[in-house]
Amino acid sequence: MKGEEKMSSENNCGGGIGFTGLLTIVFVILKLTKTINWSWLWVLSPLWISFILAIFMILIFIIILQRIDK
Repeated sequence: MKGEEKMSSENNCGGGIGFTGLLTIVFVILKLTKTINWSWLWVLSPLWISFILAIFMILIFIIILQRIDK
């Protein structure tokens, strides 16, 4: 019984594909099936837009931390 409880708690990692990954997969499938006629730049836009937003938020966090230290 203890082994089963330990095993089930180890497998609960909480990962997943997320909204951005799912949207990218949908756009790629639509592009490959020729349902949409977008450039690959826009098909992959959920990836680079989320990356840019993450970098922007990290920069804001660093700026706030530097102002707090002064």
